[in-house]
Amino acid sequence: MIRLSLIAFTAALLGGAPALADPQMNPAMTTVCLDVGGESLPVVCQMPGSRLDRRDVFCHCPEGQRVDAPVCGAHEPAPPESLAYDKARRVAGRDGTLVGDSFQGRRMCVDLSPR
Repeated sequence: MIRLSLIAFTAALLGGAPALADPQMNPAMTTVCLDVGGESLPVVCQMPGSRLDRRDVFCHCPEGQRVDAPVCGAHEPAPPESLAYDKARRVAGRDGTLVGDSFQGRRMCVDLSPR
């Protein structure tokens, strides 16, 4: 009986593993909106009633293109805003993501740290 319970518990744990790998639950990614020139525009997000359940956060861009972007690390600065960076970000964001893209040796990421 104990062995059967242990097998059921292990199966339940392994069955829940794909939910942990859900890209929408990844705190290392965020959404940005880019206009035709590559400049950032505001993102509008609909939050659920509970701030603890982040699965139902819907973000959209009222203007511009919706692009997924990585969040900068703890001591990783985002590339400085410039016209050249805007142009590079516009070209890199055409595929809908900035993951894996870089500008002048720096990863194209979004700094979410408080200023």
